[in-house]
Amino acid sequence: MPATLFRFVLTVTVCVVWCGVLEVRAQDAALPTPLDGPQAQASYGIGMQFAKNLVQGGLDGDLLDLQALLLGIQDGTAGQDPKITQEQFRSAMMQVQQIAQQRMQQKMQALAERNKRDGPKFIEMYKGLDGVQELPSGLLYKVVKSGSGPSPKATDQVKTHYRGRLVDKTEFDSSYERGQPAVFPVNGVIAGWTEALQKMKVGDKWQLVIPPELAYGENGSPPVIGPNAVLIFDIELLEIMPPQTPQLLGD
Repeated sequence: MPATLFRFVLTVTVCVVWCGVLEVRAQDAALPTPLDGPQAQASYGIGMQFAKNLVQGGLDGDLLDLQALLLGIQDGTAGQDPKITQEQFRSAMMQVQQIAQQRMQQKMQALAERNKRDGPKFIEMYKGLDGVQELPSGLLYKVVKSGSGPSPKATDQVKTHYRGRLVDKTEFDSSYERGQPAVFPVNGVIAGWTEALQKMKVGDKWQLVIPPELAYGENGSPPVIGPNAVLIFDIELLEIMPPQTPQLLGD
């Protein structure tokens, strides 16, 4: 089985099992409050995350037959023989995957056109705000808080807190939400970050507006960051750390 198909099948399989369990439990009259207690709440959160992953991957609800899913779970847990052959399953999965991929491509094409239209408008609007500066590369930044420490080099590692969002205000990443700073090499991130970090000082907090050519360009970073996306980051430079040194065998 090809790797992409295997990953797709694995994701669907786990979600299928979970959806079946949730449906069975929802029909259990002895369960007083479905979301009461840590087990139910954790289970609900896992189910929501699986569903989000499937939707982001292009697998909309109409591609799944919930009755068939539940029947498969019932037969599997009862140890009954499958009602379809492995070849039927494999063929069906490939067809569903193809539909999901086509839908994702259509979604990305529409998003690329929207970003081409909305991104430049946002950049022009942002340029007019007080305190915004533009670098020759097209990177825009605004100093929110000034620090007094040194600036990192491209070969350094840095510790930062950051929040990233799209021009429509969708937040796609945040070290604040994770509750811990991120550590990474200055030259190991998108070009807009690499350029900005080398101009920042420890203690600085900047807001960046990064054009697509300094971020993920025409390809984007699906499923959240589409093609031609302008990115907005709030970055706080906390610490400069020494570069990682390769470890020798036996260390």
